[in-house]
Amino acid sequence: MDCSSYSTYCYRCDDFVVNDTKLGLVQKVREHLQNLENSAFTADRHRKRKLLENSSLNSKLLKVNGSTTTICATGLRNLGNTCFMNAILQSLSNIEQFCCYFKELPAVELRNGKTAGRRTYHTRSQGDNNVSLVEEFRKTLCALWQGSQTAFSPESLFYVVWKIMPNFRGYQQQDAHEFMRYLLDHLHLELQGGFNGVSRSAILQENSTLPASNKCCINGASTVVTAIFGGILQNEVNCLICGTESRKFDPFLDLSLDIPSQFRSKRSKNQENGPVCSLRDCLRSFTDLEELDETELYMCHKCKKKQKSTKKFWIQKLPKVLCLHLKRFHWTAYLRNKVDTYVEFPLRGLDMKCYLLEPENSGPENCLYDLAAVVVHHGSGVGSGHYTAYATHEGRWFHFNDSTVTLTDEETVVKAKAYILFYVERQAKAGSDKL
Repeated sequence: MDCSSYSTYCYRCDDFVVNDTKLGLVQKVREHLQNLENSAFTADRHRKRKLLENSSLNSKLLKVNGSTTTICATGLRNLGNTCFMNAILQSLSNIEQFCCYFKELPAVELRNGKTAGRRTYHTRSQGDNNVSLVEEFRKTLCALWQGSQTAFSPESLFYVVWKIMPNFRGYQQQDAHEFMRYLLDHLHLELQGGFNGVSRSAILQENSTLPASNKCCINGASTVVTAIFGGILQNEVNCLICGTESRKFDPFLDLSLDIPSQFRSKRSKNQENGPVCSLRDCLRSFTDLEELDETELYMCHKCKKKQKSTKKFWIQKLPKVLCLHLKRFHWTAYLRNKVDTYVEFPLRGLDMKCYLLEPENSGPENCLYDLAAVVVHHGSGVGSGHYTAYATHEGRWFHFNDSTVTLTDEETVVKAKAYILFYVERQAKAGSDKL
């Protein structure tokens, strides 16, 4: 039972339930919890918690240029193995162009009339008609970086995720990258269709500072999701028998990169067994010419049968925010193992020009990216462990560990074993530090 909302979760049904037992045991538990909440013991516990929060807030003071300022970062409470969601939300909240768009959206009143102000017990049986992922995502982003509280509970957003993303129902540990893709895809779809008959994609066309040439359409019209994260790949396949070449353009929101096999035994930066794996090695492995194996034979239209072939990726269009996912989890015969290799990545000046299909058509600054956020997985498997995030805000790096937010430095960030990297396109001219 959720002790704040008194909602009851059934593990067999994998859902919150509203029905009670014949003896009314669930309601008795609720009443007992409410009595405890009003007791002197609970009041004293709340008082101690308040003191801890105040001391935590006081510890979040920083001296800058001789004056003391407060860290306005807000953590996200863990609702039960929801660190995967918290790490992604904190990363996205620090991508300024993306975050500002949602924060400037008009609020949508989801409940009115007889249901206004009434406590509800969440359940899947209520249907999906009265939820908006965009609205709850907007509220969550607005709650962050205000400095009014040390931690925010994304409970409402999590319930909406349960409604529209069945894979994430329950309290099991989930894959942060998988969640990010589902989140961006559903935000994109809802922005296209609008909510309560009001199209929000029109706001992007009216207010966006992004030129039309920078908008990538995925599954229909462009939205802020595709305008910022959307890029285009060119996939070239060549038949090794007749030489026929096939070209296909594929839109993407992120790139999933393999860690080259020769580096997979190297787990730390300081280990002396050969060279350190770098992000350039992973990008080169992604874009290098590859001969497809027997299980991936290409159907050649000229030969009219499946033939051996080669494949190569080029980036036809770079996105405003380049999201790079390092494929750390691999299936074996029975288990999904983690590749715990350290991968060196730059904080500034990631140069993507050599991976472009037509690099001569891009200016030197348009190919440089600076790191905005990093998601890290701690532990040995995808179904276990813990997710945290590093992100930069107003020139300072922060470590987001659920409800705890601490200042950190660049030296700590570059030592992290990155799982997802968010790079933002450099706008102004800066130094020539490149990967």
